[in-house]
Amino acid sequence: MIRGLLRLFLANRIATLAAAFIGLLALLAITAPWITPYGPLQIGDQPLTPPSAANWLGTDDLGRDVFTRVIYGCRISLVIAALGVAVSLIAGTAMGLLAGYFGGLIDGVLSRVTDVMFCLPDILLALVIMAVLGPGFDRIALAIAIVYTPIFARVCRGSVLSLRQQPYVEAARAVGVGRGRILLRHILPNVAGPLIVQATLSLAFAVLAEAALSFLGLSGQTDAPSWGLMLRRGKDFMELAWWV
Repeated sequence: MIRGLLRLFLANRIATLAAAFIGLLALLAITAPWITPYGPLQIGDQPLTPPSAANWLGTDDLGRDVFTRVIYGCRISLVIAALGVAVSLIAGTAMGLLAGYFGGLIDGVLSRVTDVMFCLPDILLALVIMAVLGPGFDRIALAIAIVYTPIFARVCRGSVLSLRQQPYVEAARAVGVGRGRILLRHILPNVAGPLIVQATLSLAFAVLAEAALSFLGLSGQTDAPSWGLMLRRGKDFMELAWWV
């Protein structure tokens, strides 16, 4: 299993880069308190100071250390993205298993729905969903989950279609093994590899999607150390303090 996943990652350079990116974010999120002596909401008495030895990326309009907020921003972006991708992975896998194994009406409906969703760019579809749900970090996670569910469903469905006629699946049917057991014990473990690779790719893009939606003011927050919110607030000071 592990060797198979490693081969899949090494064969896909984008997935390898995505895994490295996510690993770096996770490392920064975990070690943030030891990397910087400041707090993400700690207000200083020297606003808009340029990068220096004391403040590596300078300070914002409230005197907060920009480097600290960038590091702590990894936590928010990564948690929201991971939550959204986890939900979409579970939902998409369930849909793909059912559609690929049973076919018929289930497969037809899933294919048409995913075709419609794939017609829209991810960020545009997320904006439409956010317009319905309203602002908030939890709504961003839900929007990410809805956007990425069809991707996992397609990946899982394609793998199931190639596996359901395999000899070991046919043998399980012949000896009377139930459909649920076949799906969970014989098919699901063999589609896990492609799904994990896709989850890694989706997680990297979901982090960027969270930042984009927060930048557009859809997080419902104002001072949280989120990358998108920092860019949204900092754009007003571009000419005065480029580092924010």
